[in-house]
Amino acid sequence: MSTEPTAHLDRRNFLTASIATAGVSAALAIADRPANAQPVVSPSAAPASGTVYTGDTIRGKRVVSALDVNDLEPGRKHLLYFQGVQMPSGQHWYVSVTVAKGAKPGKRIVLTSGVHGDEMSSVHTVQTVMNQLEPTEMSGTVTAVTDISGPAIEGMQRRWPNSGRGIDLIDMNREWPGNENGLTAPSRHAGLLFNRLLRPNADAAIDFHTGTTGFEVTAFNIAGMDVPEVKAMVELYPVGQIFDNHVYPGVLHNAFMDVGIPAFTPEIGAARVLSHEMVSLFVEGTMNVLKHHGIVPGPIGRTGKDVTVFVGNSSFPILATEGGMVEHLVKLNDKVSAGQKVAVQRNSFGEVVAEYVSGVAGEVAGQRSDAMSEPGNPLLFILFQQAAPDKAEQYPE
Repeated sequence: MSTEPTAHLDRRNFLTASIATAGVSAALAIADRPANAQPVVSPSAAPASGTVYTGDTIRGKRVVSALDVNDLEPGRKHLLYFQGVQMPSGQHWYVSVTVAKGAKPGKRIVLTSGVHGDEMSSVHTVQTVMNQLEPTEMSGTVTAVTDISGPAIEGMQRRWPNSGRGIDLIDMNREWPGNENGLTAPSRHAGLLFNRLLRPNADAAIDFHTGTTGFEVTAFNIAGMDVPEVKAMVELYPVGQIFDNHVYPGVLHNAFMDVGIPAFTPEIGAARVLSHEMVSLFVEGTMNVLKHHGIVPGPIGRTGKDVTVFVGNSSFPILATEGGMVEHLVKLNDKVSAGQKVAVQRNSFGEVVAEYVSGVAGEVAGQRSDAMSEPGNPLLFILFQQAAPDKAEQYPE
């Protein structure tokens, strides 16, 4: 979770704003770099020479350091590795890339997951979508990356264990669009991926997540619904909640938005497990998006019109004030009223040490799944609607 304040970027004119944002980002990067550093490749940079093969192969799959899907043979799937940031040993972290290149030209969609290392349902969703695609019947291209934060995935943990100044745990979904000459490996990794793999191949993007270890969420989408292109995609998902908020900078879908690429973030249940029922909803919604963009043929499946959708623009956090065992009195997706008791907490004697109430009327979007809690841990998030959304928004990601 982040509690850092941020200014709200009005994305109703996000194409114009993105130009200014890219310029400011580049200026800041140049001002901040060490005197002996190489010139910074700003987030606006794109490889001039198209796809760059390193000459290496890993288990028969070719390695690239830059990708332009226009260079790939149409009508087939391509399995590649992208060469990411170096480790202290000088070896690289490699990222798995699957490209379904349609037989005919069309829109380009990027699907990402694995930005956090404990989010398995997001990975499974993207893999399932890609397995359903038949390139000979497609018009356009779908590029999937399922293991963006390799070091975090290896440890099945949320954050990247960066070793630059001793072990630091860095949340990679606060690093985008990154900096190829940044001070940490996650920042450089994000810069390489964004500049050379993700942005150059995206007309739209979807970055899949789940709740974090110890904190489970419902099936919902985080999206700026004031952007028509985003709203049109999000409403194609048969899921029950939408968090209509741009949240804060540093998350991957906002890096796409800041350069004029419509993007949003699905959230798919609990970490470290496969939530099959939720996965199927997001697979259906993502296939609807591909049909909406004319990439795959066929009728649209179930959408938001076929389910009851609760839309909120703010998320109210309920934090533990004591240590002890937590008993929830509500479930995910339950409607709650302001002042309703939602949880109690007991100490080792079984005595009630705290009772928690909702400060707003809304729906439960996230809930602590670990039974024990110490003070300060989020216990619940209540999705709700308010006239002026919080500009330093927390959310259950």
